[in-house]
Amino acid sequence: MAKITASVYTSHVPAIGAALDLGKSNEPYWRPVFQGYEYSKQWIKENPPDVIFLVYNDHATAFSLDMIPTFAIGTAASFTPADEGWGPRPVPVVQGHPELAAHIAQSVIQQDFDLTIVNKMDVDHGLTVPLSLMFGQPQAWPCPVIPFAVNVVQYPVPSGQRCFNLGQAIRRAVESFDRDLNVQIWGTGGMSHQLQGPRAGLINREFDKAFLDRLIADPAGQAAVPHIDYVREAGSEGIELVMWLIARGAMDDVNGGKPPILKHRFYHVPASNTAVGHLILENQQETS
Repeated sequence: MAKITASVYTSHVPAIGAALDLGKSNEPYWRPVFQGYEYSKQWIKENPPDVIFLVYNDHATAFSLDMIPTFAIGTAASFTPADEGWGPRPVPVVQGHPELAAHIAQSVIQQDFDLTIVNKMDVDHGLTVPLSLMFGQPQAWPCPVIPFAVNVVQYPVPSGQRCFNLGQAIRRAVESFDRDLNVQIWGTGGMSHQLQGPRAGLINREFDKAFLDRLIADPAGQAAVPHIDYVREAGSEGIELVMWLIARGAMDDVNGGKPPILKHRFYHVPASNTAVGHLILENQQETS
């Protein structure tokens, strides 16, 4: 059967993609950000997934404000990088995994989660920047990716508890797939930031670090935190962090297994107008 072996968490700041695309990654401002992912790039070379289930939010690219699904799963064979107003990023087309994506949709919907099935969409920086941070600038992404878009743009947004529970349902879906696949689940977005209004530019280091602590050691407790706490403490766009709870809900320990192994933790301020957070958690391998 398929199995989730690890979860990866990262910010998906659009300026990070621009810095990489424009050859600025070694400039003094950006160097500390990219250095924080050097371990991660080596780790994923040594632990290559067969498929990545990537949780992100669309930024009014695939879905306009006319129609916004709360949860949407990409079931297409491929996904083209989106033009977000200044041309598409010069990154490879994302290859999907329609068979596994359709199976997950079937299973999760039968577990009473309403998903929107998307057979055609472009993917924006929310999805491509995490891939660039982990894989660099390859000619082709090294494995298929299943995009999973969450609405954290237009209120009402899903609660952290709903996202956490959904992660558990996704895990059950993956494990019921009858092919031997190594699946990683990635949660992206955040950390604390606000892009508009009197609090524009807000970054709350204390909140961010406490969130990372709880995501590792007390994910169920973090899942119970109401959305207004994210907005109050982490800014209007800080609500993106609920997407990390989908990935965390799919890990072994919250489904009766062993605690995950923390392979890497990174936090840096600033990158553009936000903080950058990053974690890698591995499920412990069963020993015979």
